[in-house]
Amino acid sequence: MPRPGASNSLTLPLLPVPGMMPPKGALGRWLAKAAPADEHHGTHTYPWYAVLWLTGVDYFSTLGYQPGIALLAAGALSPLATLLLVLVTLGGALQVYIQVAQRSFAGQGSIAMLEKLLPGWWGKLFVLILLGFASTAFVITMTLSASDAAQHMVHNPLLEPYLAGSQLPVTFILLILLAVVFLKGSSEAVGVGMAVGVPYILLNMVVIGRSLLEIGRHPELLSAWQWDLLRHGDWTMILVSAGLAFPKLALGLSGFETGVSVMPLVRGDPGDVGRPIGRIRASCRLLTSAAVLMSVLLLTSSFTTTLLIPPADYAEGGPAAGRALAYLSHRLLGEVFGTVYDISTIAILWFAGASAIAGMLNLIPRYLPRFGMAPAWVSFNRPLVLVLLAIDLLLTWIFGAHVEAQAGAYATGVLALFLSAAVAVSLALGLEARTARSRRSRRARLLSFYFWAVAGIFVYALVENVHARPDGVIIATFFILGILVVSALSRWQRATEMRVEYVTFADDGSAELWRRLCGSKVCLIPLARNTPYTLARKAKEIRAHYKIKDPLAFLHVRLLDDRSEFLSGLRLRVRLATGHRGLMDDIMDRLVESEDYFIEVEGAVALANTIAYLSELIDPTSLFLGLTRKNMVGQALSYLVFGEGETGIMVYRILVKYWEWTEDGVRPLIFLMSE
Repeated sequence: MPRPGASNSLTLPLLPVPGMMPPKGALGRWLAKAAPADEHHGTHTYPWYAVLWLTGVDYFSTLGYQPGIALLAAGALSPLATLLLVLVTLGGALQVYIQVAQRSFAGQGSIAMLEKLLPGWWGKLFVLILLGFASTAFVITMTLSASDAAQHMVHNPLLEPYLAGSQLPVTFILLILLAVVFLKGSSEAVGVGMAVGVPYILLNMVVIGRSLLEIGRHPELLSAWQWDLLRHGDWTMILVSAGLAFPKLALGLSGFETGVSVMPLVRGDPGDVGRPIGRIRASCRLLTSAAVLMSVLLLTSSFTTTLLIPPADYAEGGPAAGRALAYLSHRLLGEVFGTVYDISTIAILWFAGASAIAGMLNLIPRYLPRFGMAPAWVSFNRPLVLVLLAIDLLLTWIFGAHVEAQAGAYATGVLALFLSAAVAVSLALGLEARTARSRRSRRARLLSFYFWAVAGIFVYALVENVHARPDGVIIATFFILGILVVSALSRWQRATEMRVEYVTFADDGSAELWRRLCGSKVCLIPLARNTPYTLARKAKEIRAHYKIKDPLAFLHVRLLDDRSEFLSGLRLRVRLATGHRGLMDDIMDRLVESEDYFIEVEGAVALANTIAYLSELIDPTSLFLGLTRKNMVGQALSYLVFGEGETGIMVYRILVKYWEWTEDGVRPLIFLMSE
C-alpha cells in the first residue's frame, strides 16, 4: 500500500484525534509542554567514535559495581568467570548485535525485528512481554546506578562523616534530580557523553595499572590466589564452578541494545541511500570497539580486585562492596585521587541513569501508542517521566538502595533482551536461508545454527539467574502484567477512535471523483458485499422505503488480514456506480442512477471505525447502517479483537463520541436497518 508522499498518490488531510488538541488547565499545559516522547534523535550525525560514549555511559558505567558483584558471586573464581563472560560477549552478544545493526539501522532494535517476524496478536503479545523485560532492565539501570552513585558518595572519606547511613535518601535525591533534568526537556548529548566517559575510562586505566604494579611488587598475592583456586578441585572442577558463576556476572553484558538505538546518530558515507552501508559499517565498529575495550577492562579489573581486596572488605556491608575499584583507588593512589575517581564514577553512573530513562522515553511510545495500548499522555515526556520516577522510588525503597540486591533483577532484564535478540537474528537468518541463492543460503543456514547455539547460552544464563535470584523475574512479571493490563484497558478505551493513519487514492480518477462526491449532498450506504446484485438490491430497497432524492454513495471496506494493528492507512478507489456493473443485466442497471458512486476501501483494521471516518470526510446527508442482530457479547469481542462485530451500532457510537469531542453541529441522519 503506498505511503503518503509516494509518487502518483494524493493524500487527504487527517481528521483531528484525541491527543492532537491542546490540553486544558495549567497543569495539563505544563505536562504537554515538553517534546513528544516518541520524537527520536535529530538529524545531526557524528563520527562513530564520538557516539561510542553514548553507549559507554550505560556499558562502561558497570565498572562501578561489576567487579564487586563478581567478587561476591564467584570469589577467587571471579577472573575465570569474567573470562567466560568476555568470551560470550565477543563471540555471542557482539555478533548478535552486529547482525541486528545490519537489519535495524534506523535504531528500532531487536524487538522491532521480532515484531516483523511474528505478526498478529501473538507477535504483539510477545513484544509486550519483551517490553516488560526491557522496562525491568532500564528501570533497574536507573535505580542500581543511582544506588551505586550514592554508595560512592556515602563511602567517600571526605563525605562519610556527613552522609554515613544515608544511602537511601541520597539515592532518592539523585533519582529526583535526574527526573528534574528530563522534566525540563533536556536530552542526551554526544558531547556530554564524551565529557563523562573519557575521563572515567582513563581514571580506570590508571587504577588498574597501579593495581597490576602492586601485584607485580607482591608476587605472593598471585600464589595465594592460585591456592584459593585449588580449593575448588582440579581444573575441570574449577572451570565448571566458573561456568556456574557466570550467569551472576551478566551485568557486564549491558549496553548493546543502547548501541543499536543510537545508530541514527552515527555518520555514514556521503552516498548512503536506502540501506545505509556506511552507517552500518561505522556502527559495527562502534559495537566492536566498545566490546573489546570493556572486555579488557572487565578482565583486568576482575583480576586485580580478586587479588588485592580481602573477602571481608568486599562482603556485603564492607568498604569495598559495590565499589571495588574505588576502594583500590583510595588505598593505592591516595584520598585526593580516590575522591577524583569517586566524582568521575558518580558522574557516569548518573548519566547511565539518564541514558536508561531516555531509552524508556523512546521505547514505550515507539510501540504502545501504535498498538492502541497506551493512553494519550504517553505521547509526552513529562507524564511518563513522573510515572518512571514513582516506579524508581518504589523499587529503591523495596531494595533499600542496595546495589547487590538489585543485580538479579537487572541481569534478568538484560539476559531476556539478549535472548530475544539472538532468537530474532536466528529467525531472520533462517528466513534468508530459505530465500537466498545456494552459497548465501548455506552461509545463512550455518549462521542461523550458530546463533541458535548462542541463544541456548543465554537461555542457560537466564534460567540460572532466575533460579538463583527469582526477585528479578518477579519484578519483570509485575512490569509485564502492568503493561498487559494497561494495554488491554487502553485498547478498550480507544476502541472508538477513528484508527486511520493516512488516506491515499488508487488513481487520479478516484481523487477527482472524491472531490465531486464530497462537494455534493449524498447518502452513504456501507455494503458488506460488493457484488453488482447486492449494490442494485440495496439501491432499490432504499429508494422504495425512504424518501431519498440525493445520490447514493455505496461503500465497501476490505479489512487487513492482520487485525491486531490499531492504526492503518486507507487506499480509496472511487467509481461511478453504473460502471460497477460486471454481469448486471439491464433491469438491475436501471436501479442504479448515473450520479451514484461506489467507493472501495483497502487496508482497514476496523470496519466500524473506517466507515465513521469516511463518513466524517464525506459529510453525507444520511447514513444507512445495517444490523445483524447477533449476540452482542460475541459481537463486542469480535470487534475488539478482529475489528468486526455489530457494525451499525459501533459506527453510531463512534460518531456520537466524536461529535461530542469535537462539538460538531453538522450531523447526518442515521438509519439503522435489519440486513
